Amino acid sequence: MKLPLGGVRVLTVEQYGAGPFGTQYLADQGAEVIKIESPSMGGDYARAVGPHFFTDEHSQFFHSFNRNKKSLSLDISKPEGKEVFHKLVATADAVTSNARGDVPARLGITYEELGAVNPKIVCAHLSAYGREGSRANWPGFDYLMQAETGYFALTGEPDSPPTRMGLSIVDLMTGLGLAYSVAIGVLSARETGMGRDMDISLFDTALFNLCYPGTWYLNAGVNQQREPRSGHPSLVPCALYTTKDGWIYIMCNKEKFWPALCDAIDRPEWADDPRFATFAERLGNRMLLQELLDAELSHKSTAEWLEIFAGSVPAAPLNDVKSALDNPFVAERGLIQTLDLKGHGDIRLIDTPIKSGVSTPSKPAPTLGEQTDELLDEIGVSAERRAALKMDGII
Repeated sequence: MKLPLGGVRVLTVEQYGAGPFGTQYLADQGAEVIKIESPSMGGDYARAVGPHFFTDEHSQFFHSFNRNKKSLSLDISKPEGKEVFHKLVATADAVTSNARGDVPARLGITYEELGAVNPKIVCAHLSAYGREGSRANWPGFDYLMQAETGYFALTGEPDSPPTRMGLSIVDLMTGLGLAYSVAIGVLSARETGMGRDMDISLFDTALFNLCYPGTWYLNAGVNQQREPRSGHPSLVPCALYTTKDGWIYIMCNKEKFWPALCDAIDRPEWADDPRFATFAERLGNRMLLQELLDAELSHKSTAEWLEIFAGSVPAAPLNDVKSALDNPFVAERGLIQTLDLKGHGDIRLIDTPIKSGVSTPSKPAPTLGEQTDELLDEIGVSAERRAALKMDGII
């Protein structure tokens, strides 16, 4: 079997995190993803993002988003560069970008312009606030989206300061949305012979992720706030509880798990206690139940309880990044990929979560312009023309 996206070519005008994260999903599934990087700007500025580097020119941050891609050094803001770019567009399935909303039209990477070069081209745009409307020319970033769309109000303890999520989750989910947009856009273009613009924004994705709390407000007027111990708004027990040596997260999100928990902690009588009979009663007695569970769970360590609960009570340890990645289950799942970085040796990255029956390709992120000659050869740019373009700073 070949990878699912083998034979799909994607040109991407991308920087930093959200866009590259999305196109890495595509590259990991076999798409040929070609980063178009401006030579005068030093390419994707994530190449210089620290604080950790494999070598002086290899940012660990950059490698986290750009494995299995190619790099073409090309300034598409200049007519000569745009001419070369259009030759590549004629061979491609999609062009992606992540930039301020007004930039794609200025660079000429929308379907209005590129459709004349290749009617089947899909132009997928990831922006902060969309390409239309009053904020089209606003810069925008993940943490701003979390602040404006309610994430800070839902994260952390009730009496703590407003708190962002620990990851750039809006960037990452919008990147995934970009990859999905490319896939469905290309599927449609291959069926109909016509491409289109596809748009996704950080703001729209962040708001969409409000999901059921958003539905509750829109229909029941409920303004959900933070819950103690990272608890669920309505399901109990579903929160952090104390053990002999720390914390454990228990998530009894179906009625059948409550009696299973009671049996596992040797308190079967609690399953029949009218104060705890259903989710509604347990929600009304949340704090009492927290005290009772803390007392019982404090008799054993987290590891001991996890062994007792395994397969019967949904529970998890409270890990930091180190313990999350050192988890034996991560190794069992084969979720750490080893790549050979020239001049450095082995580097390790987290593998894609999508399993297609074929191993993920394992090429490290490209150096700036690494495939420029290869790609220009393919589209018939002569050595003489290439030398002139280089002298003019176009490649």
